[in-house]
Amino acid sequence: MRGIICALVCALLCFGTPSHAKEPVPLSAYGELPAVEMMALSPGGQRIATITRIKHKRHLLVIDNGKPLSTSPIADMKVRSLNWASDDILVGVHSITFDMPFGFTTDKAELFGAIIMRHGDPKPDIVFATSPSLSNAIFGYHGIRQIKGQWKGFFSGIRYKRSGDSTGWEFDHGRRALFAVDLAKNRPDLVAPAAIEGHSHGWLVDGDGKAAAVLDKSDRGGWEIRNANGTRLAYGNDPSGAVGLVSLGKHGDSVIYGLEDSQAGLDRWFEVPLTGGTANEVFAGIDVENLFVSPSNGNLLGYVATEDNKKTAVLFDAKHQANVQKVFRAFPKLDLAIIDRTPDFSKFIVLTRGNGDSGTYYFVDLDTSRAEPIGYERPLIFAEHVGPISTVTYKADDGLELDGILTLPPGRDPKNLPIVMLPHRGPASHDVETFDWWAQAFASRGYAVFQPNFRGSTNRNLAFENAGHGQWGRKMQTDISDGLAELVKRGIADPKRACIMGAGYGGYAALAGATLQQGIYRCAVAVAPVSDLRDMYWTRYNQSGRSKMTKFNHLRVLGDPTKFDEVSPRKRAREANAPILLIHGKDDTVVAFEQSTRMVDALKSAGKPYEFVVLHEEDHWLSKSATRQQMLEEAMRFVQKHNPAD
Repeated sequence: MRGIICALVCALLCFGTPSHAKEPVPLSAYGELPAVEMMALSPGGQRIATITRIKHKRHLLVIDNGKPLSTSPIADMKVRSLNWASDDILVGVHSITFDMPFGFTTDKAELFGAIIMRHGDPKPDIVFATSPSLSNAIFGYHGIRQIKGQWKGFFSGIRYKRSGDSTGWEFDHGRRALFAVDLAKNRPDLVAPAAIEGHSHGWLVDGDGKAAAVLDKSDRGGWEIRNANGTRLAYGNDPSGAVGLVSLGKHGDSVIYGLEDSQAGLDRWFEVPLTGGTANEVFAGIDVENLFVSPSNGNLLGYVATEDNKKTAVLFDAKHQANVQKVFRAFPKLDLAIIDRTPDFSKFIVLTRGNGDSGTYYFVDLDTSRAEPIGYERPLIFAEHVGPISTVTYKADDGLELDGILTLPPGRDPKNLPIVMLPHRGPASHDVETFDWWAQAFASRGYAVFQPNFRGSTNRNLAFENAGHGQWGRKMQTDISDGLAELVKRGIADPKRACIMGAGYGGYAALAGATLQQGIYRCAVAVAPVSDLRDMYWTRYNQSGRSKMTKFNHLRVLGDPTKFDEVSPRKRAREANAPILLIHGKDDTVVAFEQSTRMVDALKSAGKPYEFVVLHEEDHWLSKSATRQQMLEEAMRFVQKHNPAD
């Protein structure tokens, strides 16, 4: 195993390792895609697949028992995941932004595809590409199983119908069916049909490759779970559609599902026998962070829970639990993620980030009790370049307990600093104590950066998340400025040198900070922002085919539609009191590009100072290195111009 470590590190040396250089770290070291983007460990623990840069170009690299097995250039391909089936078969999932043909409810869509790569076969296969009756895109990944010695991948796909002249195939509907794809031959077989019109399906695949459980959801909110024989196991009605299959149970003879209990302010999980019976609540009162599910049969193996900011493994197998706990204990002060593991929980790939760590991949071998670094996300950013990261607790003006993540400039006295407020995306998301490339970039240039977990964030319970409903531009916005006030009170931030910046919802908050609020921020940087709530609501409602579920969820989150204009920065452009920089990817399929262009028009008409940067061929997630760097360079230039650090 030492050989694997050495080979991978040697490959990474082609583009550099952490440096103690005294000169400032170039901004590109923060903005470009990580030098190592992901890793996957083969079931036998001898092969590692990774997306990495070799001589400054992105490659898919496979290391086998100490030797490079293969390397394939991938340029700007947006790889989303790597999954080993066997030690010889690797499945990759990627996405592309696709211009939809006339007649669809949206002009662009992010479509996903799966690629099968086999050892010894130089030509990869595209899932569904050999079947003219199926779309080449996948619409869900449901795991890999070995069925009677054959490896099969389970994917959702869309079937076409015969064309009018019966000589070809044409689009029928967008409801997905479940297929088993023979990974050796790239041959798909139907496992479960698509739902009827107005419904959608989700599935759990068992060790025999069968759809052991199917979740049927109606656009009107009704839902039910049935077993393979069609017996109804559970049912209900939730206009939000907040119900989902989780996994099969410990022994594979039950199904675990989750739903939202809005009245209790809780996410609740239930388990019901596959043969039918009473559903019993599981994990009550436990903050489950993630699950371990068997890749061979879909059974639940255990979970990781967070208590008092510490992670605890709870696995049904005592040896597995002891092994995972050993991994956590090896990195007690860092934000740790288990990236992959062998089925016997003896070998792991983990990723650490945090104070003094800009992102390090480790190979952990519990058989030999060794943990060694095998790759660095940002090899030019060494420990001394990482700004101190901590959690700051504070109260909102109405008394609600809040917190946020503070990143300070490395090597500077944390007093009376210029500050950048950096609210997160979502808004159903949250920030933790970890290395954040965006926050650290600004800290490296002398700014304190604060990432508030305002109400509506997901770092607490459902009640806290639901407290954000109807509060766009209102209490969610003042939660951010209340965080600034707390840092001013502590003497950390200079109230006269504050800017606000963010992407997605954070971009909306940045626009709101410069329009709905007055006299707080010297500038605002909004990346892929929402500027008009009414436009966003109608765009998404129409794109959904006027789904009642979409309507319910958006109105629940956004609040009274008659008051949308009150909290829409576009409608309040004349009140802008600070220079605004808008940055938007032309291929954004999440927040319409027009949200920025219309804000630009409003600012221009109002005679307010603004700049607009278009990121060509970039999506909502800043998936490409060049345009991500462009975003960061433009944001830094703008903030340094209007709120210099020195």
